[in-house]
Amino acid sequence: MTTKRVGQGVWAALLAAACGPAAAQESPDWVWQVTPYAWAAGVGGDITPFGGAPTISFDSSFSEVLEDLDAAFFLSGYARRDRFVLLGDLSHSASSRSGLVPPGAPARGKLEQTSLTLAAGVRAVDEPGLSVDLLAGVRHWRIKGSVDVPLAGLSASPTRSFTDPVLALRANIALAPQWSAILYGDFGGFGVGSERTGQVVATLNRQLSDRVFLSAGYRALGVDYRDGGTRIDATMSGPLFGVTWRF
Repeated sequence: MTTKRVGQGVWAALLAAACGPAAAQESPDWVWQVTPYAWAAGVGGDITPFGGAPTISFDSSFSEVLEDLDAAFFLSGYARRDRFVLLGDLSHSASSRSGLVPPGAPARGKLEQTSLTLAAGVRAVDEPGLSVDLLAGVRHWRIKGSVDVPLAGLSASPTRSFTDPVLALRANIALAPQWSAILYGDFGGFGVGSERTGQVVATLNRQLSDRVFLSAGYRALGVDYRDGGTRIDATMSGPLFGVTWRF
């Protein structure tokens, strides 16, 4: 599609790494891991589906989001061979909300997003208690923002798709036997797809066996997308929980 000013960027794909602990130390073979995860995110921001449409504002805690949630699916992947690393993340969620728009007319809005993030990089630091990965990649987004104002006879649901370049850094810190922490941050957009996007993730990880890990932490993701009369300026944040299988 045409390159647009996009303000999205949730490099969730790198959440793949954030949800799951790092792969084994230097190995001549590929080590893979898959992490399904739950993200209990609250949502804040404004969505204008198209020029002339009312702006739907979101300012919801997780409990409120859970009431509005229609569907959600999150899956991450991570692979490493020696110093070469790969990341991937598939994310889908849909939520709807009812409210009032000026001058007090009932309205209903819905936001549906699907994203696929792919990245590659190198292990820049590889010490016994610390590893640091530097990565670059892309994230493709498909966002559908709907608005329905019956009294005004207004109903529309335009869809926007765009791709952002992203840069990321991921650090894995050994805390104690079977315990580790992962810190992750990324930024992107640069006006290529979105105006800007960014994400930070921090997790505490517990190794249960050679192949299974549990993770808990916090994730915040923001995006600012603008194209003509369409604008999506939103931030999602909240705790996350994941289970990683390594093979």
